[in-house]
Amino acid sequence: MNTSLSLSHVFTRLLAFLLLGAVWLCSTDLYGQDRERPNILFIMSDDHTAQAWGIYGGILEDLAHTPNIRRLAAEGTVLENCLVSNSICTPSRATILTGQYSHVNGVTTLGAGLSPAYNNIAKELQRGGYQTSVIGKWHLKQEPAGFDYYCVLPGQGEYWNPVMKTADNWEDYYGGGRPYQGFSSDIIADMTIDWIEQRDTTRPFLAMTHFKATHEPFDYPERFSHLYRDVDLPVPATLYDRGPETTGRSFVGQSIDNLTKRYLAATADSSLRKDFMNYPELPFSVAGLTADEARMKTYQKYVKDFLRCGAAADDNIGKLLDYLEESGLAENTVVIYTADQGYFLGEHGWFDKRLIFEESIHMPFVIRFPGEVRAGARNRDLIENVDFSALFADYAGVDYPADMQGRSFRENLQGNTPDDWREYSYYRYWDHSRDRPGHFGIRGQRYKLAFFYGNGLAVNEYAPGEAPTKYWDFYDLEEDPHELRNAYEDPRYRDIIAQMKEEILSLREVLGDTDDDNPEIREIIREHWNDGSGKR
Repeated sequence: MNTSLSLSHVFTRLLAFLLLGAVWLCSTDLYGQDRERPNILFIMSDDHTAQAWGIYGGILEDLAHTPNIRRLAAEGTVLENCLVSNSICTPSRATILTGQYSHVNGVTTLGAGLSPAYNNIAKELQRGGYQTSVIGKWHLKQEPAGFDYYCVLPGQGEYWNPVMKTADNWEDYYGGGRPYQGFSSDIIADMTIDWIEQRDTTRPFLAMTHFKATHEPFDYPERFSHLYRDVDLPVPATLYDRGPETTGRSFVGQSIDNLTKRYLAATADSSLRKDFMNYPELPFSVAGLTADEARMKTYQKYVKDFLRCGAAADDNIGKLLDYLEESGLAENTVVIYTADQGYFLGEHGWFDKRLIFEESIHMPFVIRFPGEVRAGARNRDLIENVDFSALFADYAGVDYPADMQGRSFRENLQGNTPDDWREYSYYRYWDHSRDRPGHFGIRGQRYKLAFFYGNGLAVNEYAPGEAPTKYWDFYDLEEDPHELRNAYEDPRYRDIIAQMKEEILSLREVLGDTDDDNPEIREIIREHWNDGSGKR
């Protein structure tokens, strides 16, 4: 027997085995999962605006308690210009899921819902072999579909001891479910971890973790109640803005003074108390204060509560990140944190969202995917919430449906922005009211133009003499980043406004938002499209 040949043969076989093992390890993780198809953990809060993240600058940057958002930003890429196409909860969530603008998926207002029969990106990933879940806030009025597991809040849900509903106890949108003990953000994060732990480890997953926070009434757990006790928060320069005459804008907006009235209603023994009684730390009083002093007191309360509520969301983001690290899943999991839209924290004297102004339409967004998404990077491309679905499909390796309207920004995240990437993002707010009228427009890297048609599809709130007299807002975001002066009548911008009007018309045609079934709006457009600057 030739011992040297036998040993050589054994060595060769062993080397081949090791090489095959290395190839296998390159394509799978320790759990046998396909590394070409990463897991996706999509974490979304409600209204957690960029001003409160601590990574976008601003007067609250150093005060926001967000160590885990900052951690994600250091380990991933932050989007500087991620924009919502309709800044209100239900429509934004529908657009993220369906990959369609509001006028296409039909979810244009808070009152609309998404049918379980309607296609969505979770269904597409599910058909492609992914396990899917949604846990937390749903707010789409009908039963979730496309998810192997769901456990969702009815309506807005509660911060404390919330009722949550699964397929086993779903009755209708509000009925069914059972209570869970604790604070909602803690519960939602823990349930997400439990679901990931119990999954089929041979298949990739899409886990959608939707916090109720930071939706009004901005509640928080005791562990963050100490924040800002002895601090007077800085205020926006426009906190005391009290009307459109200060800036020349076309509308009034939702004043902070309306939030003061809610605090007082929640404090009073009145029929309104039941609608507003869940605010933390009542009673609230502005007795003996001037109008400006009352506004300041309201601002201090609600922004402090907002930041505490956001701190609890951040705390649970950290819990999820730590779990991914400890379980060995972090390297092959795309982690996204975003909010369903922005929110005003006193800018222009406002709270809430809805408007095409920056604080409202800016969706803060950070993404981490080790080995592909650049760490500590910033991207300034115009990304829309309609694009999220295309990114999910791209990572999952599934075909993106032709009737979805988004575009993957995976290459953008690697610093390879396509030459034909969009120059303008389209926006339309449908949920019309007198102070926040219906409007549509576009936002580019520098300029923004919006047409406030002021019509609720034949359901107006205007009394005689209250109908709008202005229809156009234009802002130069380079010279006027805080949108303090409507420059629509400024002759310096006549040509760019004319060009942007053409761009609006073009995008409305391309996207199919032409109001063919809304003759009253078409008439308003016909009468006022060429008003003033940019007249053709």
